[in-house]
Amino acid sequence: MSGFYADKFSEDVGSFFRSPVREIFKKVDLNAIYSFAGGYPSAETFPMEEIRRTMSEVIDKYGSKAFQYGATQGVPELREEVAKRCGVTVDRVQITSSSQQGIDVCTRVLVNPGDVILTSSPSYLGALQSFRSYRADIRGVKHNPDLEAFKQSYEAVIEQVKTEGKQIKFLYMIPDFQNPSGESLTLEERKMLVGLAQKHDFLIVEDSPYRELRYEGEHIPTMYSLDPDRVIHLGSFSKIFAPGFRLGWAIAHPEILDKIYVCKQSLDLCPPIFDQYVAAEFLASGRLDENLLKSIELYKGKRDLLLGLLEEHMPEGVTWTHPEGGLFLFLTMPEGFDAVKFYDKALDAGVAYVAGEFFHPDGSGKNTMRMNFSFMSPQKITEGVKLLATLL
Repeated sequence: MSGFYADKFSEDVGSFFRSPVREIFKKVDLNAIYSFAGGYPSAETFPMEEIRRTMSEVIDKYGSKAFQYGATQGVPELREEVAKRCGVTVDRVQITSSSQQGIDVCTRVLVNPGDVILTSSPSYLGALQSFRSYRADIRGVKHNPDLEAFKQSYEAVIEQVKTEGKQIKFLYMIPDFQNPSGESLTLEERKMLVGLAQKHDFLIVEDSPYRELRYEGEHIPTMYSLDPDRVIHLGSFSKIFAPGFRLGWAIAHPEILDKIYVCKQSLDLCPPIFDQYVAAEFLASGRLDENLLKSIELYKGKRDLLLGLLEEHMPEGVTWTHPEGGLFLFLTMPEGFDAVKFYDKALDAGVAYVAGEFFHPDGSGKNTMRMNFSFMSPQKITEGVKLLATLL
Protein backbone atom coordinates (compact mmCIF):
# COMPACT_ATOMS: atom_id res chain seq x y z
CA MET A 1 0.00 0.00 0.00
CA SER A 2 2.82 2.40 0.81
CA GLY A 3 4.20 2.01 -2.72
CA PHE A 4 0.81 2.80 -4.22
CA TYR A 5 0.47 6.03 -2.26
CA ALA A 6 4.11 7.09 -2.40
CA ASP A 7 3.65 9.55 -5.28
CA LYS A 8 0.22 10.77 -4.19
CA PHE A 9 1.23 12.99 -1.26
CA SER A 10 2.29 16.62 -1.42
CA GLU A 11 5.88 17.70 -0.87
CA ASP A 12 4.82 19.22 2.46
CA VAL A 13 4.03 15.79 3.92
CA GLY A 14 7.73 15.03 4.11
CA SER A 15 8.13 17.96 6.50
CA PHE A 16 5.48 16.75 8.95
CA PHE A 17 6.88 15.72 12.34
CA ARG A 18 5.10 13.35 14.70
CA SER A 19 4.63 14.67 18.21
CA PRO A 20 6.24 12.27 20.70
CA VAL A 21 3.70 13.49 23.26
CA ARG A 22 0.76 12.46 21.05
CA GLU A 23 2.43 9.14 20.33
CA ILE A 24 2.57 8.50 24.08
CA PHE A 25 -1.14 9.25 24.38
CA LYS A 26 -1.87 6.69 21.64
CA LYS A 27 0.01 3.93 23.42
CA VAL A 28 -0.91 4.27 27.08
CA ASP A 29 -3.72 5.27 29.42
CA LEU A 30 -2.37 8.34 31.19
CA ASN A 31 -4.43 7.54 34.26
CA ALA A 32 -2.77 4.13 34.54
CA ILE A 33 0.81 5.45 34.78
CA TYR A 34 2.71 8.30 36.41
CA SER A 35 2.53 10.80 33.57
CA PHE A 36 4.68 13.91 33.70
CA ALA A 37 4.48 13.93 29.89
CA GLY A 38 1.52 15.95 28.66
CA GLY A 39 0.49 19.53 29.21
CA TYR A 40 -2.95 18.58 30.45
CA PRO A 41 -4.61 20.87 32.99
CA SER A 42 -6.01 19.22 36.07
CA ALA A 43 -9.64 18.14 35.68
CA GLU A 44 -10.16 19.64 39.14
CA THR A 45 -9.87 23.10 37.55
CA PHE A 46 -12.85 22.50 35.25
CA PRO A 47 -15.80 24.22 37.00
CA MET A 48 -18.40 21.72 35.87
CA GLU A 49 -21.42 23.15 37.68
CA GLU A 50 -20.64 26.69 36.55
CA ILE A 51 -20.10 25.48 32.98
CA ARG A 52 -23.42 23.61 33.05
CA ARG A 53 -25.18 26.73 34.32
CA THR A 54 -23.47 28.95 31.75
CA MET A 55 -24.40 26.61 28.90
CA SER A 56 -28.05 26.79 29.93
CA GLU A 57 -27.86 30.57 30.10
CA VAL A 58 -26.34 30.69 26.61
CA ILE A 59 -29.14 28.55 25.17
CA ASP A 60 -31.77 30.70 26.90
CA LYS A 61 -30.12 33.93 25.74
CA TYR A 62 -29.09 33.08 22.18
CA GLY A 63 -31.28 30.12 21.23
CA SER A 64 -30.55 28.60 17.83
CA LYS A 65 -28.10 31.42 17.06
CA ALA A 66 -25.58 29.66 19.31
CA PHE A 67 -25.62 26.63 17.00
CA GLN A 68 -25.45 28.44 13.66
CA TYR A 69 -22.41 29.47 11.61
CA GLY A 70 -20.81 32.69 12.77
CA ALA A 71 -18.30 35.35 11.81
CA THR A 72 -14.80 34.17 10.91
CA GLN A 73 -13.32 36.78 13.26
CA GLY A 74 -15.32 35.35 16.16
CA VAL A 75 -18.61 36.32 17.75
CA PRO A 76 -18.67 40.02 18.75
CA GLU A 77 -19.43 39.21 22.39
CA LEU A 78 -16.26 37.18 22.88
CA ARG A 79 -14.06 39.56 20.88
CA GLU A 80 -15.28 42.41 23.09
CA GLU A 81 -14.56 40.48 26.29
CA VAL A 82 -11.06 39.53 25.11
CA ALA A 83 -10.41 43.12 24.03
CA LYS A 84 -11.39 44.40 27.48
CA ARG A 85 -9.29 41.77 29.24
CA CYS A 86 -6.21 42.52 27.13
CA GLY A 87 -6.65 46.30 26.98
CA VAL A 88 -6.95 46.57 23.19
CA THR A 89 -9.57 47.64 20.67
CA VAL A 90 -11.89 45.04 19.17
CA ASP A 91 -10.49 45.51 15.67
CA ARG A 92 -7.23 43.99 16.93
CA VAL A 93 -8.85 40.75 18.16
CA GLN A 94 -9.27 37.55 16.13
CA ILE A 95 -10.71 34.47 17.82
CA THR A 96 -8.95 31.25 16.85
CA SER A 97 -9.76 27.57 17.19
CA SER A 98 -7.08 27.09 19.85
CA SER A 99 -3.79 28.90 20.34
CA GLN A 100 -2.16 26.18 18.24
CA GLN A 101 -4.18 27.40 15.26
CA GLY A 102 -2.91 30.90 15.99
CA ILE A 103 0.67 29.66 15.63
CA ASP A 104 -0.20 27.80 12.45
CA VAL A 105 -2.03 30.64 10.69
CA CYS A 106 0.72 33.11 11.57
CA THR A 107 3.22 30.77 9.93
CA ARG A 108 0.96 30.14 6.98
CA VAL A 109 0.39 33.82 6.16
CA LEU A 110 3.96 34.99 6.82
CA VAL A 111 6.41 32.24 5.86
CA ASN A 112 7.59 30.90 2.52
CA PRO A 113 9.63 27.67 2.29
CA GLY A 114 13.20 28.50 3.31
CA ASP A 115 12.30 31.65 5.27
CA VAL A 116 13.90 31.86 8.70
CA ILE A 117 12.05 31.71 12.00
CA LEU A 118 14.04 32.57 15.11
CA THR A 119 13.10 30.94 18.38
CA SER A 120 14.46 29.90 21.73
CA SER A 121 16.25 26.60 22.19
CA PRO A 122 14.43 24.73 23.64
CA SER A 123 11.05 25.82 22.25
CA TYR A 124 7.46 24.61 22.16
CA LEU A 125 7.18 21.35 20.23
CA GLY A 126 3.81 22.19 18.65
CA ALA A 127 5.24 25.38 17.18
CA LEU A 128 8.26 23.54 15.78
CA GLN A 129 5.89 21.04 14.15
CA SER A 130 3.97 23.87 12.48
CA PHE A 131 7.13 25.64 11.31
CA ARG A 132 8.52 22.46 9.79
CA SER A 133 5.27 21.67 8.01
CA TYR A 134 5.67 24.94 6.07
CA ARG A 135 9.34 24.14 5.40
CA ALA A 136 10.67 27.06 7.42
CA ASP A 137 14.33 27.31 8.37
CA ILE A 138 14.26 27.25 12.19
CA ARG A 139 17.16 28.83 14.07
CA GLY A 140 17.21 28.26 17.83
CA VAL A 141 19.10 30.44 20.29
CA LYS A 142 19.95 29.26 23.78
CA HIS A 143 19.15 31.53 26.70
CA ASN A 144 21.96 33.30 28.54
CA PRO A 145 21.31 35.09 31.85
CA ASP A 146 23.93 37.66 30.82
CA LEU A 147 21.87 40.15 28.79
CA GLU A 148 24.72 41.35 26.59
CA ALA A 149 25.83 37.79 25.84
CA PHE A 150 22.20 36.86 25.12
CA LYS A 151 21.93 39.76 22.67
CA GLN A 152 25.18 38.81 20.98
CA SER A 153 23.91 35.25 20.47
CA TYR A 154 20.88 36.54 18.59
CA GLU A 155 22.92 39.06 16.61
CA ALA A 156 25.33 36.32 15.54
CA VAL A 157 22.46 34.21 14.20
CA ILE A 158 20.88 37.22 12.49
CA GLU A 159 24.16 38.11 10.77
CA GLN A 160 24.59 34.50 9.66
CA VAL A 161 21.10 34.51 8.13
CA LYS A 162 21.89 37.74 6.26
CA THR A 163 25.14 36.24 4.99
CA GLU A 164 23.15 33.34 3.56
CA GLY A 165 20.84 35.78 1.77
CA LYS A 166 17.76 34.56 3.65
CA GLN A 167 14.91 36.51 5.23
CA ILE A 168 13.88 36.39 8.87
CA LYS A 169 10.10 36.50 9.01
CA PHE A 170 9.51 36.39 12.75
CA LEU A 171 10.80 35.52 16.18
CA TYR A 172 8.61 33.01 18.03
CA MET A 173 8.77 33.35 21.80
CA ILE A 174 6.89 32.21 24.91
CA PRO A 175 8.05 34.92 27.34
CA ASP A 176 6.01 33.77 30.35
CA PHE A 177 6.65 30.33 31.93
CA GLN A 178 7.96 28.87 28.72
CA ASN A 179 7.04 25.44 27.42
CA PRO A 180 9.16 23.37 28.02
CA SER A 181 11.53 25.10 30.45
CA GLY A 182 9.06 26.98 32.65
CA GLU A 183 11.37 30.02 32.58
CA SER A 184 10.36 33.61 31.83
CA LEU A 185 12.04 36.49 30.05
CA THR A 186 12.88 39.57 32.10
CA LEU A 187 11.58 42.96 31.00
CA GLU A 188 15.10 43.87 29.85
CA GLU A 189 15.29 40.72 27.71
CA ARG A 190 11.89 41.48 26.17
CA LYS A 191 12.98 45.02 25.34
CA MET A 192 16.21 43.71 23.83
CA LEU A 193 14.40 41.26 21.54
CA VAL A 194 11.85 43.86 20.46
CA GLY A 195 14.74 46.20 19.73
CA LEU A 196 16.40 43.59 17.51
CA ALA A 197 13.11 43.06 15.66
CA GLN A 198 12.86 46.81 15.05
CA LYS A 199 16.50 47.10 13.96
CA HIS A 200 16.42 44.12 11.59
CA ASP A 201 12.78 44.48 10.52
CA PHE A 202 11.15 41.19 11.49
CA LEU A 203 7.95 40.44 13.41
CA ILE A 204 7.48 38.73 16.76
CA VAL A 205 4.90 36.04 17.55
CA GLU A 206 4.38 36.15 21.31
CA ASP A 207 2.71 32.95 22.52
CA SER A 208 1.18 33.45 25.99
CA PRO A 209 -1.05 30.51 27.00
CA TYR A 210 0.37 30.38 30.56
CA ARG A 211 0.70 34.09 31.32
CA GLU A 212 -2.18 34.20 33.82
CA LEU A 213 -0.89 31.18 35.76
CA ARG A 214 1.62 33.05 37.94
CA TYR A 215 2.38 31.66 41.41
CA GLU A 216 5.06 34.07 42.60
CA GLY A 217 6.80 37.26 41.48
CA GLU A 218 5.43 40.27 39.63
CA HIS A 219 3.71 40.30 36.25
CA ILE A 220 5.99 41.52 33.47
CA PRO A 221 4.66 43.62 30.55
CA THR A 222 3.96 41.71 27.36
CA MET A 223 6.18 42.03 24.31
CA TYR A 224 3.05 43.22 22.50
CA SER A 225 2.82 46.23 24.82
CA LEU A 226 6.35 47.23 23.79
CA ASP A 227 5.50 47.36 20.07
CA PRO A 228 1.84 46.65 19.23
CA ASP A 229 2.37 46.97 15.47
CA ARG A 230 5.28 44.51 15.30
CA VAL A 231 4.14 41.85 17.79
CA ILE A 232 1.37 39.29 17.29
CA HIS A 233 0.11 38.23 20.72
CA LEU A 234 -1.49 34.78 21.04
CA GLY A 235 -3.64 33.71 23.98
CA SER A 236 -5.64 30.62 24.92
CA PHE A 237 -8.56 29.50 27.05
CA SER A 238 -7.13 25.98 27.27
CA LYS A 239 -5.04 26.51 30.40
CA ILE A 240 -7.27 29.06 32.17
CA PHE A 241 -10.70 27.59 31.37
CA ALA A 242 -10.87 24.20 29.61
CA PRO A 243 -8.92 22.84 26.62
CA GLY A 244 -11.93 20.99 25.24
CA PHE A 245 -13.46 24.27 24.09
CA ARG A 246 -10.54 24.70 21.63
CA LEU A 247 -10.57 28.49 21.78
CA GLY A 248 -7.79 31.03 21.63
CA TRP A 249 -7.17 34.50 20.28
CA ALA A 250 -4.71 36.55 18.27
CA ILE A 251 -4.11 40.23 18.93
CA ALA A 252 -2.31 42.14 16.18
CA HIS A 253 -2.37 45.05 13.76
CA PRO A 254 -5.61 44.94 11.69
CA GLU A 255 -3.61 44.53 8.47
CA ILE A 256 -2.14 41.27 9.78
CA LEU A 257 -5.48 40.11 11.15
CA ASP A 258 -7.10 40.67 7.75
CA LYS A 259 -4.75 38.09 6.20
CA ILE A 260 -5.40 35.68 9.09
CA TYR A 261 -9.15 36.26 8.61
CA VAL A 262 -8.96 35.26 4.94
CA CYS A 263 -6.71 32.30 5.77
CA LYS A 264 -9.13 31.00 8.40
CA GLN A 265 -11.98 31.04 5.90
CA SER A 266 -10.30 28.13 4.12
CA LEU A 267 -9.49 26.32 7.38
CA ASP A 268 -12.57 26.25 9.58
CA LEU A 269 -14.89 29.07 8.39
CA CYS A 270 -15.33 30.15 12.00
CA PRO A 271 -14.35 29.10 15.53
CA PRO A 272 -16.93 26.97 17.44
CA ILE A 273 -19.90 29.27 17.97
CA PHE A 274 -21.53 27.70 21.03
CA ASP A 275 -18.14 27.45 22.75
CA GLN A 276 -17.49 31.13 22.06
CA TYR A 277 -20.76 32.22 23.63
CA VAL A 278 -20.04 30.08 26.69
CA ALA A 279 -16.57 31.59 27.03
CA ALA A 280 -17.96 35.11 26.58
CA GLU A 281 -20.57 34.60 29.29
CA PHE A 282 -18.02 33.00 31.58
CA LEU A 283 -15.74 36.01 31.18
CA ALA A 284 -18.46 38.64 31.51
CA SER A 285 -19.93 37.05 34.65
CA GLY A 286 -16.58 37.01 36.48
CA ARG A 287 -16.71 33.22 36.82
CA LEU A 288 -13.48 32.75 34.89
CA ASP A 289 -11.52 34.94 37.28
CA GLU A 290 -13.08 33.26 40.30
CA ASN A 291 -12.12 29.85 38.97
CA LEU A 292 -8.67 31.04 37.93
CA LEU A 293 -7.83 31.91 41.53
CA LYS A 294 -8.64 28.33 42.55
CA SER A 295 -6.55 26.94 39.68
CA ILE A 296 -3.56 29.06 40.66
CA GLU A 297 -3.78 27.87 44.27
CA LEU A 298 -3.98 24.23 43.15
CA TYR A 299 -1.09 24.47 40.68
CA LYS A 300 1.14 26.40 43.05
CA GLY A 301 0.75 23.60 45.58
CA LYS A 302 1.64 20.99 42.98
CA ARG A 303 4.64 22.97 41.75
CA ASP A 304 5.94 23.41 45.30
CA LEU A 305 5.42 19.70 45.96
CA LEU A 306 7.34 18.71 42.84
CA LEU A 307 10.23 21.05 43.58
CA GLY A 308 10.51 19.68 47.10
CA LEU A 309 10.41 16.07 45.91
CA LEU A 310 13.11 16.70 43.30
CA GLU A 311 15.31 18.24 45.96
CA GLU A 312 14.74 15.25 48.24
CA HIS A 313 15.01 12.35 45.81
CA MET A 314 16.93 13.24 42.65
CA PRO A 315 20.49 11.89 42.43
CA GLU A 316 23.50 14.17 42.44
CA GLY A 317 24.20 15.79 39.09
CA VAL A 318 20.53 16.38 38.18
CA THR A 319 19.39 20.02 38.05
CA TRP A 320 16.05 21.65 37.24
CA THR A 321 14.40 25.00 36.58
CA HIS A 322 12.28 26.85 39.16
CA PRO A 323 9.25 28.21 37.28
CA GLU A 324 7.33 31.13 38.76
CA GLY A 325 4.20 29.90 36.98
CA GLY A 326 2.91 27.74 34.17
CA LEU A 327 2.70 23.96 34.05
CA PHE A 328 6.24 22.70 33.43
CA LEU A 329 9.80 22.50 34.63
CA PHE A 330 12.90 21.18 32.86
CA LEU A 331 15.36 18.61 34.17
CA THR A 332 18.98 18.44 33.06
CA MET A 333 21.00 15.29 33.62
CA PRO A 334 24.81 14.98 33.37
CA GLU A 335 26.40 15.10 29.91
CA GLY A 336 26.23 11.74 28.15
CA PHE A 337 22.74 10.89 29.42
CA ASP A 338 20.24 10.16 26.62
CA ALA A 339 16.65 10.84 27.68
CA VAL A 340 15.27 9.34 24.45
CA LYS A 341 17.01 6.01 24.99
CA PHE A 342 16.07 6.04 28.67
CA TYR A 343 12.40 6.64 27.88
CA ASP A 344 11.33 3.05 27.11
CA LYS A 345 12.86 1.86 30.37
CA ALA A 346 10.98 4.54 32.28
CA LEU A 347 7.67 3.85 30.52
CA ASP A 348 8.00 0.09 31.08
CA ALA A 349 8.36 0.90 34.77
CA GLY A 350 5.25 3.09 34.64
CA VAL A 351 6.51 6.68 34.47
CA ALA A 352 6.39 9.03 31.46
CA TYR A 353 8.07 12.33 30.57
CA VAL A 354 8.99 14.08 27.32
CA ALA A 355 12.61 13.96 26.21
CA GLY A 356 14.04 17.46 25.91
CA GLU A 357 15.74 16.72 22.59
CA PHE A 358 12.40 17.12 20.79
CA PHE A 359 12.14 20.74 21.93
CA HIS A 360 15.54 21.73 20.52
CA PRO A 361 15.45 22.78 16.85
CA ASP A 362 18.95 21.40 16.29
CA GLY A 363 18.39 18.09 18.10
CA SER A 364 20.59 19.00 21.06
CA GLY A 365 19.48 18.73 24.70
CA LYS A 366 19.71 14.94 24.75
CA ASN A 367 20.33 15.03 28.50
CA THR A 368 17.14 16.97 29.30
CA MET A 369 13.48 16.17 29.96
CA ARG A 370 10.27 18.12 30.46
CA MET A 371 8.06 17.41 33.45
CA ASN A 372 4.45 18.55 33.86
CA PHE A 373 3.02 19.05 37.36
CA SER A 374 -0.58 20.09 36.65
CA PHE A 375 -2.17 16.81 35.58
CA MET A 376 -1.56 14.25 38.32
CA SER A 377 -2.75 14.19 41.91
CA PRO A 378 -0.26 15.07 44.67
CA GLN A 379 -0.07 11.39 45.64
CA LYS A 380 0.80 10.31 42.11
CA ILE A 381 3.32 13.15 41.74
CA THR A 382 5.02 11.92 44.90
CA GLU A 383 5.09 8.29 43.84
CA GLY A 384 6.11 9.19 40.27
CA VAL A 385 9.07 11.31 41.32
CA LYS A 386 10.34 8.60 43.66
CA LEU A 387 10.09 6.04 40.85
CA LEU A 388 11.80 8.27 38.28
CA ALA A 389 14.57 9.16 40.72
CA THR A 390 15.17 5.48 41.47
CA LEU A 391 15.37 4.67 37.76
CA LEU A 392 17.81 7.53 37.19
